[in-house]
Amino acid sequence: MSKTIFTNGLIYTLDSNQPVVESIVVENGRIIDLGSHHEMSLQWGRQGASMVDLQGKMVTPGLIDSHLHMSGVAFNFLDLDLTGVKSKSEMLEKIKQKADTVAPGKWLIGMGWDENLFTEGSIPTIEELDYAAPHCPIYLKRICYHAFLVNSKALEMSQYHPSIDVPKGGRVVVDPLTKKPTGMLLESASQIITKHIPDKTYDELKNGLALAMKFAIKKGLTSVHTNDPAYLGGLEQTYRMYNELINHEQKGLRCNLLIDYPYLPTLKENGMGAGYGNEKLQIGAIKIFADGAFGRRTALLSVPYSDDPGQFGEAMQTQEVLYHIVKEARQQSMPIAVHTIGDQALEDVLDILDQFPKVNYRDRIIHTSLVREDLISRLADPSIVADIQPRFVVGDYPWVIERIGKEREAYLYAWKSLLSKGVICAGGSDAPVEPVDPLLGIHAAVTRKTPGKPHIWNEEQKLSMLEAIKLFTIGGAYATNEEDIKGTLSRGKLADMTVYSKNLFTLEDPDELLKTNIEMTIIDGEVHT
Repeated sequence: MSKTIFTNGLIYTLDSNQPVVESIVVENGRIIDLGSHHEMSLQWGRQGASMVDLQGKMVTPGLIDSHLHMSGVAFNFLDLDLTGVKSKSEMLEKIKQKADTVAPGKWLIGMGWDENLFTEGSIPTIEELDYAAPHCPIYLKRICYHAFLVNSKALEMSQYHPSIDVPKGGRVVVDPLTKKPTGMLLESASQIITKHIPDKTYDELKNGLALAMKFAIKKGLTSVHTNDPAYLGGLEQTYRMYNELINHEQKGLRCNLLIDYPYLPTLKENGMGAGYGNEKLQIGAIKIFADGAFGRRTALLSVPYSDDPGQFGEAMQTQEVLYHIVKEARQQSMPIAVHTIGDQALEDVLDILDQFPKVNYRDRIIHTSLVREDLISRLADPSIVADIQPRFVVGDYPWVIERIGKEREAYLYAWKSLLSKGVICAGGSDAPVEPVDPLLGIHAAVTRKTPGKPHIWNEEQKLSMLEAIKLFTIGGAYATNEEDIKGTLSRGKLADMTVYSKNLFTLEDPDELLKTNIEMTIIDGEVHT
């Protein structure tokens, strides 16, 4: 393969040996040299290298999203997208419009609703959902994927009855007077419905995933760590789909696949483990849920919720079950990636991890939303990564303060405290919970406020621009033990770069991030615009 010189750029390598260069030389997808335009042109230009003019733009190592669900992003292209809906009436109108295109008896699937954004009205009732779509069953996932709305047709087609067995950790919300379902399902109660929803075809899923990957690349992402088997037809089908798109059809985006723990036996049967694959597609950690979310008070806290003193949240597994899941993962030398939002859930997970030897790949605490001082010191372990989502500040404030109380806010999304105590942190979006846009995550990390709003939440925890960018570069590489080939622009590393329309380090106002475009996404030395 011929050499390419990416030149005339303001290239921040994040490598202390050569922090800023003008040119990078690439061959066979790897960086072979870097330095000034004059040096690189003189050294390599005479050897027939092609030139890519970066036109003075800022360049960083390729951005990495350390935790999202590409399947969920794909479904946003395939199903009803309710992300950003601002009122009950708008939500019901969108449902009605979509329902008018759905044949009787066919399912209407949607996602992304968030009542905290509503400026008018509350969560639709089951009667209102029935009115909007009387002829088809509805299943609507909240933006957090921990609460769901259904109509009467969905309950009917799922053979719901008051004495139905509800999976552990789930709840069908009923009216306290009539004892009839309100249409709201929490956590694993969704399984009552989902097992009756026909699966999408392989081609439908694959086409949606291809669109999602293309969209992620346009947002500047070169790598993602994604959790999908439960939504893409299991481990084998999920891996096949990604393998076809990435290794055979050359879609570009590098993907590390988090695998839900029920698929541990399938991993073993297929001879797969952490690191299985290649530099484009790899198996990652075993995904586990320790608790729920703040929105429905299912995140597990050590002290009760401030707005519901009798409620501590919910553990998705007992300690005994969680111990055995981790034990089974360790027997296959697998790291774990645990959804952990509440501080008690974090303590429970760390207590269990302390009972097992480390493996060759780092364990990940996904979200790490609410911590305590004693837990931060326990997280400062080189074998653990705090997998944080800065954009949660936008989605969760101000209502989350009512949930946990002002006195605990100092330890909510306490990124500065984590970094200052030596905790390895990686940055993600949890898309489609938050947008697939790392610049929005970086903006949230450096401002801790909602775009267009003046209030800063817990200002002491704001990050510098450099710290925020490192979350989505170096941090993402550490999360998958790929710091030797990703995260910085250095000789021998992968030629993955993100090119910006503005210099993020010289912005007078961080809100300019919201007007910054991705000029190029470069993966393996190949330019995507």
